[in-house]
Amino acid sequence: MSGGRVHDDAPDTASGFARLTGLPDGPEREAIRDELARAWLPMAHRIASRFRNRGESLEDLRQVAALGLVKAIDRYEPGRGAFESYAVPTITGEIKRHFRDRMWALRVPRRVQDLRNKVRVARRELIETAGGSTPSAAEIAERAGLTEDEVNAGLEALESFSTLSLDAEMSSSDDGFSLADTIGADEEAYDVVIDREAAKEGLRRLPERERTILYMRFFEDMTQSRIADQLGISQMHVSRLISRCCARVRAEALDQAARHGRDGGARRTP
Repeated sequence: MSGGRVHDDAPDTASGFARLTGLPDGPEREAIRDELARAWLPMAHRIASRFRNRGESLEDLRQVAALGLVKAIDRYEPGRGAFESYAVPTITGEIKRHFRDRMWALRVPRRVQDLRNKVRVARRELIETAGGSTPSAAEIAERAGLTEDEVNAGLEALESFSTLSLDAEMSSSDDGFSLADTIGADEEAYDVVIDREAAKEGLRRLPERERTILYMRFFEDMTQSRIADQLGISQMHVSRLISRCCARVRAEALDQAARHGRDGGARRTP
């Protein structure tokens, strides 16, 4: 191998690469390539260990590094310098691509992933030079050569790299709560609001007596018999009026929803 040995895991494989060069595909080439890969595998594992504790198992990282090593062996040209100088960036790039393409909790476009990396580097550099203070989006944009909109997209992508379980504890106190406790639930009262708005127009078109009957029944919670006594009509007549008015209001609400091209309408009687 040309060049000095930088690490203890950099074997002298110059003769192996010399033999590999020019060999056609076949058993002999495969055997030499496997021999070279075994010799340089400790170096690939060393590189993989730099990326531990980032959400991926060390064993998986070693497999990715081994893949990068094989690519480096296949593409290396002995006359252009030491193998290690070529292999290290090749293996490192393979691992970084693995994180970029496979380890995102939320899938984001490649362009946004690249923005994330630029924003992360620029923000770290600014924090180091500013003594720990958090830089603004404008400062990051100037440092990274990006627009503020691009910086904001990159900052959002930084939050997409990992996710929390819904069961994750958000407080360490005895009365702590989980992330799921902070997420809103369906509010049935919203349906009531929607139904009332849908029924308003139909209610306005009813005669005053019918509106009064509906108000007494559904807002003052009066029985049909009591309404009949107050209006001086029979309970049976009150019942027919309520049924007829509700059907009319419901039909008008549904017809209005259909005219506006949306599904829905009054789901309950007024």
